[in-house]
Amino acid sequence: MKIKNLHVSTVAEDARDTALKYGLGLEIAEFCTAMNMDGAFPEWDAKVRAEIDGIKSVTFHAPFNELCPAAIDPLVLNVAKLRYRQTFKLAPSYGAKRIVVHSGYVPLIYFKEYFHERSVAFWRELLRELPEDFTLLLENVMEDSPELLSGIVREIADPRFRLCFDIGHANTIVSDTPMDKWIDVTAPYIAHVHIHNNYRQWDDHNPPGDGLIDMRYVLDRLTSLLPDSATYAIESIKSAPAAEWLVENGFI
Repeated sequence: MKIKNLHVSTVAEDARDTALKYGLGLEIAEFCTAMNMDGAFPEWDAKVRAEIDGIKSVTFHAPFNELCPAAIDPLVLNVAKLRYRQTFKLAPSYGAKRIVVHSGYVPLIYFKEYFHERSVAFWRELLRELPEDFTLLLENVMEDSPELLSGIVREIADPRFRLCFDIGHANTIVSDTPMDKWIDVTAPYIAHVHIHNNYRQWDDHNPPGDGLIDMRYVLDRLTSLLPDSATYAIESIKSAPAAEWLVENGFI
């Protein structure tokens, strides 16, 4: 099945060329590093505006380095709130209404029950500041199973707060959960998908055909389960071979 609403993450240097070639959108990744919103912002802003010029749709990846919605130290928690509030002001200036955020979960550091409770409180507070037509997309990164983030989204029960299912992250060494279970548990809450592959040992962000994940099977399942409103993003370090694989396998 063809993938609708497909974007290319600007983690790839060739993202703009690939997006223009295939008529795709872009996912802005320049501000994944929060300090790019500070002193050197004019340079990064100019770069982003040049990238998205003439692009049909844009999504935005929020900062994530050292940010945790369940931080124990209240001062650390305030830094996370500050960075996300900056994001809420910046993303719409590029025409983006979908914002990917990381959960901040680190295995062996946080008790899951505590992480769940604190995360629900954090995101509910910030959602009160989010415009009605925006969507936050909570991405799995280091979770060992899908229940943690699905439970957070389910309890918050706000249509503006959904999951970003990162296929590659679900296959890394931190998770022994089968891909089918990841999909079965998360599918009711997914509004965005990150597409990349790996060999489990590292978060390689390879093109779809370069890794251990049966990407054709996974994408066939996701496109059959998710609504047409779902968005997708190629998040490979090199986007051209990723797009070529998607064309060869009938997804573009």
